[in-house]
Amino acid sequence: MNEYHFLAFDCGATSGRAMLGTFKENDFKMEEVYRFSNQMLEFGGAYFWNVFGIYEHFLRCLTELAHRRVAIDSIGIDTWGVDFGLVSSDGTLLSLPRAYRDPYTEGIPEKVFEIVPREELYSITGIQTMNFNTLFQLYALKESHSDVLRYADKLLFMPDLLTYMLTGEMVCEYTIASTSGMVNPATRAFERPLLERLGLNPDLMLPIVQPGTVVGTLRDSIAQRTGIGKVPVVAVAGHDTASAIAAIPAQDSHYAYLSSGTWSLMGIVTEKPNTSPRAAELNFTNEGGIGGTTRFLKNITGMWLVEQCRRVWNVKGHDYDYDEMVAMASWAKDYTGRINPDDPRFANPSNMDAEIRQALVENNYPSPKDDAELLSCIYHSLADRYAEVLRMLREFAPFDIERLHIVGGGSANKLLNRWTEEAIGIPVVAGPTEATAIGNLKIQHKRIISN
Repeated sequence: MNEYHFLAFDCGATSGRAMLGTFKENDFKMEEVYRFSNQMLEFGGAYFWNVFGIYEHFLRCLTELAHRRVAIDSIGIDTWGVDFGLVSSDGTLLSLPRAYRDPYTEGIPEKVFEIVPREELYSITGIQTMNFNTLFQLYALKESHSDVLRYADKLLFMPDLLTYMLTGEMVCEYTIASTSGMVNPATRAFERPLLERLGLNPDLMLPIVQPGTVVGTLRDSIAQRTGIGKVPVVAVAGHDTASAIAAIPAQDSHYAYLSSGTWSLMGIVTEKPNTSPRAAELNFTNEGGIGGTTRFLKNITGMWLVEQCRRVWNVKGHDYDYDEMVAMASWAKDYTGRINPDDPRFANPSNMDAEIRQALVENNYPSPKDDAELLSCIYHSLADRYAEVLRMLREFAPFDIERLHIVGGGSANKLLNRWTEEAIGIPVVAGPTEATAIGNLKIQHKRIISN
């Protein structure tokens, strides 16, 4: 009876964890074996990801598993989308990756649209316009005459960069590349003419590989330092949402999904991309899924609002846990104030609590009298936004949407689930909360049994 052990490194914009999955016949078990904080670093007004810190946490996790004498069959890494590192021709990482909430891309989309009109760009890539799209980040570096871009030889998206740090091998996985705004969703390849037209070097991009590709094994130095051995590293669905969707327990295709975390990504799974003018008008995005599918979705600001309010409240000495915050929102359920979660003012304010209160006052709502009313505002506003996006999705779905599957950490919020169900008028199916890690592990397991 074969037993396999796979390790999923699931890295989010605020935290990361390592999940150990064990497959034996038809039995599957998963346990969290390591967790760490992941925060943006601010320096000189710019925001970066401490990728070397993430790397060190990976090594500590591998060392712990080696001490436990767990034989790992493979490792997979998933992260958030769009962000990247640039590597020189000698393999050196030239700079810490810029974080997508860095303001250096403000005004850049408009400059790009002067060369490639917005409608044309969408018809080529099918990606919604957001300041932080990889295309806009690269153009921002070009406009600033960045030496990092000047000396760059290859671009590695975050999961591929971490894989490179572990193995020394470079690949570009499809689902993460598809978030960039540089891939044609029909051909599933980078649009070289688009990059050339914008004065960007298309040779920065590596050939795209599909989820399930073995990239290499751990570097000799890592295998020896941790004691874990020469474990294979697999390019799973590197974009965390793509991995999460792979874990949805759906019996048919008649559903919409909501991957709920720092971001809420809401959409449907389709066989083909939709780059129509109407999809462009509503700013939907076409990203790659497993098995050649398309994730037709919209990015919605999610638990970022709560996380950033909680950070402000912690400084004031109010250290609420998540269960407390849900209970507080329930007590204040009748508060009437609402915000647009996707208002750009909430992207990265210095004080989220104050920003939300100011927005409410500007829109003639009563100012929340306490933190409970502010939380009620956030949760109700999210539920209303989910209902609005679902109405949009019904325009495009080639099937009846009969239920909403909510996965990810936010799916554990029973209050928000209930308010969402009331707002959308169809059943909500919640869980699994660890969908991203489960999808990551399933892809690794599928590779083994397929071979």
